[in-house]
Amino acid sequence: MVHFSCFFRYMEEAEHALWREAGLSIAPPDKTVGFPRVSAAFDYHHPLRFEDEFDVSIRIAGMTDKSIRYTCEITRGDVRIATGTLTVVCVNTRPGEPMKAVSIPAAIASRFAVASGAPE
Repeated sequence: MVHFSCFFRYMEEAEHALWREAGLSIAPPDKTVGFPRVSAAFDYHHPLRFEDEFDVSIRIAGMTDKSIRYTCEITRGDVRIATGTLTVVCVNTRPGEPMKAVSIPAAIASRFAVASGAPE
């Protein structure tokens, strides 16, 4: 079986793909903000085995001035393998300054929308 910790990597890869699809990078070279994880969870419904082919879908379930909450679903065909959530907070990344939550820049926030019907 796939180790439970791998599911978090799958979710993170889907998050990065979502950013790329929005024309963004989660870690551009000239970044002034970062998005550390403050909460991550998975519920496991069925096992995933080595060499299984599966899909990972992610959507934005909620967004505040300073945070983004994602929901994730991993499926194999019609079988729901796992469901998860991930919350990130926007922080400044200026050298020599402490990490502090800041507003998500408009150039980033304007590229994303909360999915309709997303669970609260």
